[in-house]
Amino acid sequence: MNQKELQAGACDSPVTHSVTLDTEKCKGCTTCIKHCPTEAIRVRNSRAVIENARCIDCGECIRVCSYKAKKATYDKLEDFSSYRYKIALPAPALYGQFDELTETDCLLTALLECGFDEVFEVASAAELVSEYTRKYIEDNPDAPRPIISSACPVIVRLIGVRYPLLCDHILPVLSPMEIAARIARSEAVKKHPELSDSDICVLFISPCPAKVSYVRSPIGTPESAVTGVLSIGDFYFKLRSKMREIKEPSVQARSGIIGISWASSGGEASALFNDKYLAADGIENVIKVLDEIDNGNIRNIEFVELNACSGGCVGGVLNIENPYIAKARIQTLRKYLPVSLNRMDKNPFSEYEFESEINCDYVVKLSDDRHEAMRKMALIEELSGQLPQLDCGSCGAPTCRALAEDIVNGRASKDDCVIIIKEKLAEYYRKNSSAFKGKETVKKDDAESGGKV
Repeated sequence: MNQKELQAGACDSPVTHSVTLDTEKCKGCTTCIKHCPTEAIRVRNSRAVIENARCIDCGECIRVCSYKAKKATYDKLEDFSSYRYKIALPAPALYGQFDELTETDCLLTALLECGFDEVFEVASAAELVSEYTRKYIEDNPDAPRPIISSACPVIVRLIGVRYPLLCDHILPVLSPMEIAARIARSEAVKKHPELSDSDICVLFISPCPAKVSYVRSPIGTPESAVTGVLSIGDFYFKLRSKMREIKEPSVQARSGIIGISWASSGGEASALFNDKYLAADGIENVIKVLDEIDNGNIRNIEFVELNACSGGCVGGVLNIENPYIAKARIQTLRKYLPVSLNRMDKNPFSEYEFESEINCDYVVKLSDDRHEAMRKMALIEELSGQLPQLDCGSCGAPTCRALAEDIVNGRASKDDCVIIIKEKLAEYYRKNSSAFKGKETVKKDDAESGGKV
């Protein structure tokens, strides 16, 4: 990261983030603070500041920034030239980026032409997770309902920041990307006994910055089997040029309709083969659903699939194509595929389950001392009531309550509120109106006399 990029905040975070800020491009326009779902951004000294402890790398600030000041960091293929064996993990969303794609083998063969030694579809691991989910729901009737998918790292971290009491609802299975990486590594070592695990490089081709953060700070496991993350948008043109050169693609596909359907919203949930599910996409809609679950208002639902990006993974900010066009292309591609090509018969279910508990401790705390935290909470409520409740963002905080929290934590003052400043100026003018009128009379007399007495 260069000196222009900033990932600053008032709190330390256990997550290594992908979303960064170029301070030279930032104009302090406040658009990002109004769209951040966890209130992780403030504008200070006419520049945005990302608070690490709240950031969940959803990419919303990247999506809405008119000045391209927010961006995602990711890896480049050339960064891994020292590895003897490179494996590509294409996300299901990648298939929706190319028009007139009638078979996945063409795209997968193009990946080999780009310099990879092997390709392992994440869609094939998604089919295993779908089977695991069906069995988990059946075998765990006492698990908190509804069960929430763990596939999207943004959702898991959003729950940790805003809904820590819902952590028990999260499906305790690793993401398809992580499972694909583990299987790919294992198969590579079996096929090539001369290779050690350290010789193998596994690179995920990602539609979103959250996967970059996941690899750096894994969820449900101490260490990710993924070596690095490439951007779909960054890799797109190289891949497209290779696809045009291919006349006879080799047979590489190992996934079906279920796996590829994970690219768009509802694809994961529909693979459960029952109607007791709910699927929502787009961070605002997701928050509404989580609010309802947190309040106990969602009943008779077994499973909830939540995608932070509109349309699902096809809506990720690292994609090239419009999410609705990408979704339509995947629907067309599905016509030529079998239902599923992967079963969990070969591996025990325990191999895919969380190896460590989900960390919900990165929820932002007012204080480690309970009494001090309660004192601050009371102050926040009091200050919030004194603010105008317009949530205009002019103070640099997304809401009046967020400003109150910043004031209590010593990061802002009431004078940051333009409404309060305006009221103070008006009051000052009323109290000193006679003096102002006197000065105005003198100026008028000077003007009429041309400055002569």
